[in-house]
Amino acid sequence: MSKQTLTITDNRTGETIEVPIGHDTIKALDLRQLKAQPDDFGMMAYDPGYTNTASCKSRITYVDGDRGILRYRGYPIEQLAQESAFLEAAYLLIFGELPSADELAHWNERIMRHTHIHENLADLLKTFRHDAHPMGILISAIAAMSTLHPEAKQVHDNQRRLQQIWRILGALPTVAAFSYQNRLGRPYTHPHSALGYIDNFLYMMNPMNQDDGEVDPVLARALDALFILHADHEQNCSTSALRNIASSDADPYSSIAGAAAALYGPLHGGANEAVLRMLTAIGDVKKIPAYLNKVKNREARLMGFGHRVYKNYDPRAQIIKKIAYDVFEVTGGNPLIDIAVELERIALDDEYFASRRLYPNVDFYSGIIYQAMGFPVDMFPVLFVLGRAPGWLAQWVELATDPEQRIARPRQIYLGEDERSYVPLAERA
Repeated sequence: MSKQTLTITDNRTGETIEVPIGHDTIKALDLRQLKAQPDDFGMMAYDPGYTNTASCKSRITYVDGDRGILRYRGYPIEQLAQESAFLEAAYLLIFGELPSADELAHWNERIMRHTHIHENLADLLKTFRHDAHPMGILISAIAAMSTLHPEAKQVHDNQRRLQQIWRILGALPTVAAFSYQNRLGRPYTHPHSALGYIDNFLYMMNPMNQDDGEVDPVLARALDALFILHADHEQNCSTSALRNIASSDADPYSSIAGAAAALYGPLHGGANEAVLRMLTAIGDVKKIPAYLNKVKNREARLMGFGHRVYKNYDPRAQIIKKIAYDVFEVTGGNPLIDIAVELERIALDDEYFASRRLYPNVDFYSGIIYQAMGFPVDMFPVLFVLGRAPGWLAQWVELATDPEQRIARPRQIYLGEDERSYVPLAERA
């Protein structure tokens, strides 16, 4: 049986070291043994964007991009999206097991109790301009919640952690809905305690401006499934930001505000909006071949295709495609879906895109669905936050209870000036 070690020879010095391998990784600190001079700092790994660096051990989400696999705590995303509900999936992510009927009832009750937010927070939301971006409002509101719950700083107290989890999951939909109503100049629609989690959110938002305030069960189920699909996705940009912030023992509100800020960036949370702009620009099924030719000539980009992790069909995209048609049965057809389906068909049959392993990802159809349901485009990243919150909380708890974790402190390769003497202003050229 082969040894689980890696032998490294430093050709500068001829020194050879043997380092242990665990889970197909080596510890970065083991490289520090390699030094060109005895007083050197030691070897480091250079990895911009952490493309091949593991910062933690996790038991939450498994992604196999080559095979198109996504699992929460071992459960395939296809089964959870079909059979589960969002709050049940949230429980699974945070606690590691599916709840019993009694556990789920208690979990739902505690979260729904916290959908009523503090009046100070409701008043704060009214201070933003009517045209303020809802993500800016949401990030500010999440950070402000830490001032309302100072006990949240006790991050190593199990019960205190659980209280904040209830509060965050309960309050986020209300904050999002109040922000939306505020921009429209409408009075707040307060939570309806008799409704479920997703139904209550749609009731408060009323994105389709229904006079009776009724929530269509098909739309509620569609949004529920979409939130499940977005609930966690391993160590992405926003989750890594959350872990970095939380590594200093920051409270969960500050940590999630930082994660949401990372998600606010268009490279992370703006992909489905970019897909809508692309489909709108194409405008007609007949214009797809010409657009794809522009993509091949690097004159345009194919949005919603390809993924940093997936080199196969994103399993979430298959599910979302079906959800789109369910939603259109209620809302009416959308010409963009016809363009999207035909664009996918042509691209998957094209050797240029197939050879580059470019397949539709989760964002390709989600924006079309949100638009059909009446959500404005700038609410799309807010919906992403609502779906991703359980994953962030699961990652926060895992980090807080991991004895191997330390405060994040990456190294750098310094390429600046060597020591220089200060020159008085009058003597500078």
